[in-house]
Amino acid sequence: QVQLVESGGGLVQPGGSLRLSCAASGFTLDSYSIGWFRQAPGKEREGVSCISSSGRVSMNRESVKGRFTISRDNAKNTVYLQMNSLKPEDTAVYYCAAVQTSLGCTITRGPYEHWGQGTQVTVSS
Repeated sequence: QVQLVESGGGLVQPGGSLRLSCAASGFTLDSYSIGWFRQAPGKEREGVSCISSSGRVSMNRESVKGRFTISRDNAKNTVYLQMNSLKPEDTAVYYCAAVQTSLGCTITRGPYEHWGQGTQVTVSS
């Protein structure tokens, strides 16, 4: 069964850090581009960051540039999102998603085939 499982969310104070993990089971991630998305209450799901299957290409939305870093460890079948200098506006449920492609990556939702269930990130004092 193809499955993506996110972990690492929680409550953190503004300025703090969290590292999210996205672990795959039932398939190997090394031929998949991975995206991280988030959805805040009352808002649409938006793309945050993505990384190509090779790890050589990555992309971040403007509001997280310089604060969030995406990486992958194909040997562990896991992708990470390191989030630093967190702000209250980063509060959301964070999802990872996968699409089988060697053509870079995208932070638009459409192409993604597999989705995790999400992990809550709350930034508050």
